[in-house]
Amino acid sequence: MTAARRTLATASFGTLVALVAFTAPLATVNLTVAGLDAGTSGRTWILSSMSIGLGAFLLTAGRIADDFGRRRTFVAGAVILAAGSLLGLVAPEVVTFVVARVVQGVGAAAMIAAGLGMIAVAFPERRERAHATGVWGASVGAGIALGPLLSAGLAKVGSWRDVYVVLVAAGLALALTARGCDESRVGQRARLDVPGVVLLALGMAAGLAGLTEGREGWGRPLVLGLLVTGVVLLGGFLYVEQHSDHAMLDLALFRRPAFAAVTLAAVATGGGIIALLSYLSGFVGSALGLSSWTASWLMLAWSGTSVVTALAARRLPVAWSGRARLSATLVVVGAGQLLLWNIVPSDGAGRFVPGLLLAGIGSGVLNAALGRESVASVPAGQGGLGSGANNTARYLGSALGVTVVSIVAAPSGVVSSASLVDGWNRAVLVTAAVSAVGALSVVLVGARVTAVDAAPDNLSPQEADAA
Repeated sequence: MTAARRTLATASFGTLVALVAFTAPLATVNLTVAGLDAGTSGRTWILSSMSIGLGAFLLTAGRIADDFGRRRTFVAGAVILAAGSLLGLVAPEVVTFVVARVVQGVGAAAMIAAGLGMIAVAFPERRERAHATGVWGASVGAGIALGPLLSAGLAKVGSWRDVYVVLVAAGLALALTARGCDESRVGQRARLDVPGVVLLALGMAAGLAGLTEGREGWGRPLVLGLLVTGVVLLGGFLYVEQHSDHAMLDLALFRRPAFAAVTLAAVATGGGIIALLSYLSGFVGSALGLSSWTASWLMLAWSGTSVVTALAARRLPVAWSGRARLSATLVVVGAGQLLLWNIVPSDGAGRFVPGLLLAGIGSGVLNAALGRESVASVPAGQGGLGSGANNTARYLGSALGVTVVSIVAAPSGVVSSASLVDGWNRAVLVTAAVSAVGALSVVLVGARVTAVDAAPDNLSPQEADAA
């Protein structure tokens, strides 16, 4: 295996494992809640806590990877993911388990951000990178598909905890495998922006914790305090970045049409299809009486299809710009969501399949495009930052979207199948609208700049194309 292919295989498998960890509790949440005696509030935290670690550290991990070594950051992330999984395996109660999920999120953030940065360096040629990011995009869908199936299958023959044994082993194996990949970093290391790192991590964590806790009631002092703290800290982060001579995130990047477009597309992806399907497993079980195993196979109709189309995305005409791919696939994803509208209590699993398949077709090409454009839209040598920023936008969109879905879909009064179905149908319209608005925003943000236009002036056209 060549060094480039080894890097692609390691980074893609790392992303797959991170997504398996992220989605595993979806299929076994009822067993997990019962095993930890977690209650309603604990259930919400079990499903949302890994998002806090991911959202808080993705951007930071990308910056650290570029400056201090992408392989080194990836290895550290794999070890942290294994440690968090081990803690989840032995957690005696819900608070420890939630901490374990946050730790898993931190490790997953390092693996995702550093892994895509490693791919960008290993495949500098434009066509090769399109193929590589297609494989990476397929790993996203594969991880989402495999997580619920693996956890549900292991729970059938053993315990809901067994999936964490697999994650510990996978994390350690990745740490060992990644040591055989080439190291890469920027030529001139910048000073670590410690105030920016602290403000961003704490601000994202507080804001996401407020959104999570708010689903149990929005007027409580704890919720308001967390949300206000998050806003203040993130505002402080933006102020520090604007005035720092070694900012972690150059705010001028948002003036680049390509960077703005891929960031908007990531937010729309998280707030649209990901937010809706995060609600799917619980909905079909509570409203339609379908088993968690059936719900996992329904998720596979979407994510499995996305694996195929992500791999096929490299065959799309090169002349199709990143902006065109992002906007068109968001439209397809939105159309797939609309096919999931107008559900009735008597519907079975088959009613969801056409919409999930169509959404999966769009999601696969979208995942590949997000991976490719996130590293092409930033200056050369900042692929980890581009990956971290894009995935931060996706998970922030997901956190906001899941919160909106929980509000829109929440039935009032007596809970019945009919009220749950009505809530689902409202949520579908909202998330489909998010996808549509995202597609329109990508179009309106302006023509995509080419890598040559976006690259520093001292790069040759060949180097700029590689960027």
